[in-house]
Amino acid sequence: MTELILHHYDLSPFSEKIRIALGYKKLDWLSVEISIWPPRPDLAPMMAGYRRAPVLQIGADVYCDTLLILRELDRRHPSPTLYPGAQLGLVGVLSLWADEKMFMSGATLTTSIIGDGVPEAFLKDRIGFMKHDFSKAASLRELPLNTQRMHAAMNWLADMLRDGRAFLLGDALSAADLSAYHPLWFIAKNGGEEAQAMLPYAPLRAWMDRIGAIGHGRRTALVAEEALAIARRATPAAVGGVAANDPCGLNSGDAVLVRTEEAGEPIRGTLVAANADAFVIRNENERAGVVHVHFPRVGYNLLAA
Repeated sequence: MTELILHHYDLSPFSEKIRIALGYKKLDWLSVEISIWPPRPDLAPMMAGYRRAPVLQIGADVYCDTLLILRELDRRHPSPTLYPGAQLGLVGVLSLWADEKMFMSGATLTTSIIGDGVPEAFLKDRIGFMKHDFSKAASLRELPLNTQRMHAAMNWLADMLRDGRAFLLGDALSAADLSAYHPLWFIAKNGGEEAQAMLPYAPLRAWMDRIGAIGHGRRTALVAEEALAIARRATPAAVGGVAANDPCGLNSGDAVLVRTEEAGEPIRGTLVAANADAFVIRNENERAGVVHVHFPRVGYNLLAA
């Protein structure tokens, strides 16, 4: 089972990053639209407690976090690569910076404008999960700081592009471009001209237009219940175990929990494999069958249960 199934929602900037990657590689993919906040009753059985979006499903394997999803897409479909010059480390560092330093400031700047239209249930969910208040009143209090932060980040991007290169690392698109693009896409799409007028978009317009023109590949809708049935009928792909010198100090078969910096219940499962870049836990229940859930090492804490 090799169909690419993306569980996502259209408003999600992190999902937009993956949708453009699929378009860049000219791939066919199946689209499962999920709700903006839980519960997601036909996705949760696969996820062992993980609740971020998007998630990439391939049979009975699910890949979490865009950092890992992009690498897995590139491993399976290496041309054109998202890591020109095989610069995994450089691209990873730039991507992490953009995801962590640009996204929250950009999203909160946007809700300072559109916050009155954000559903109350969404606000309560994000306060409980992320410990961040996206209401308009709270976002307006942070607007001066977030405007400064976005100016600083966008000026760095403009400096990377000042020699006339098409993309951040040169002539070819990379995953770093997608990570830097998606917060700006979210602001422009939702905050409109008012939000864009606050920020130095002009030096970045041509770069953004090049990325936006890539599109999303060939997307076909799939109902969530069928994606769950695909996982149940499939068998997870074979993976290596845990090396004896792995810094986690754990072994295949150990009960583990995975924590992020966010609040909420930990992710639980049985450790299957781990290497320098990623680890895999086993999740099993009646609705999903046996599923392997894959995480990047960066940003996720793997602990003994």
